[in-house]
Amino acid sequence: MRFSSLALRAVSVAAAAAVLVQLIGCSDKKTIIDEDVLSVNSFLPDYSLVKPLGRTHVTDSGLWLAYSGSGAEFSFNGNRLSVTMSGDDYIDSEDFDSLPRIAIFLDGERAVDAVLDDPVEVFTVLDESEPAEHTVRIVKLSETGNSTCLINSIEASAYGAISPTPEKERSIEFIGDSITCGYGVDAEDQNKSFSTRTEDASKSYAYKAAELLDADYSLVSKSGHGIISGYSGDGSIQSWGVMPDYYESFGSGGGAVGGVLPDSVKWDFDSTEHDAVVINLGTNDFSYTGNDPAKCEQFQNGYVEFLKRVRELNPSSKIFCVLGVMGDGLYGSVEAAAKSYTDLTGDGNIACLRLTPQSGADGYGADWHPSDATHTKAAVELSEFIKAEMGWE
Repeated sequence: MRFSSLALRAVSVAAAAAVLVQLIGCSDKKTIIDEDVLSVNSFLPDYSLVKPLGRTHVTDSGLWLAYSGSGAEFSFNGNRLSVTMSGDDYIDSEDFDSLPRIAIFLDGERAVDAVLDDPVEVFTVLDESEPAEHTVRIVKLSETGNSTCLINSIEASAYGAISPTPEKERSIEFIGDSITCGYGVDAEDQNKSFSTRTEDASKSYAYKAAELLDADYSLVSKSGHGIISGYSGDGSIQSWGVMPDYYESFGSGGGAVGGVLPDSVKWDFDSTEHDAVVINLGTNDFSYTGNDPAKCEQFQNGYVEFLKRVRELNPSSKIFCVLGVMGDGLYGSVEAAAKSYTDLTGDGNIACLRLTPQSGADGYGADWHPSDATHTKAAVELSEFIKAEMGWE
């Protein structure tokens, strides 16, 4: 997995004892912070300071997060830390159920869980008397279609600067729909409707599978989307909701940042290499196709075309085609598409898995979506399959 690096940008507000050397008049302005002095500094997050999680975009205002699970991770040696975050221009909306939800994990424990309902918010993550080594992970829990957010700055009382955590040896991308987003996983039951407040990508099967495989991850997912049709309530095709249209963008939907919409920012596929790409699409398509042979063939053909594009953009990745948690009606078409793709291209670096459908015994999230227990079971099932196919220990 590779990430491009940008110049270190840190503005010190340390005590006079801190040693600061600023290179003024250069295009690269750098601040060197004495690692032997506990000092307070404000860091503007870029890829020299934090490890990006999923698809992120560096802006003048901070690190932009759009897709579910996107975020940043870093380590530092200190005793106090706060994070300043802001929403996109949709943050002023009174739409209670569309605001971005985020979490900040300190040493693996959830220290902050919040919805950004103010234009700018500051979250205290750590406030201790004695400094120690810590790891911080900031994650956008809600999906891109409703709202996006930014990590504007990270303020730390620390020895030296914050630094990116090491990249893991493995990396997996997940392309999916509401299931991959963690839609409704925190809702009380299936009778609750959609809200970003009950979405939690860190409880999705994808995030959990990556953890089980000790892999970095990227989630590219939107609720209601499919291969050839979004969710259809009447059996008519819903062309607005096709994931292939958004796969090559940094994000999709939500509001703008600095007048720029996430859809207009193209993703740099050369910046990241994934060992595996998991496609979990077809649940919403089935609301259009049903068991109609002609429509199922249409889905199969669309799936083949998407496989071609995914392979073009991820030449060395193993592709996994999975389906089934919320219904496996189109799984046969998924298998047929994978075989057709291999026959057409000679590319056999692909595998299919029928995931076990959810059970009422495990409960449901909002609108009959998977519960936390169901996501955990799917994560175990998928991770074991990937491990076997990849030859990972």
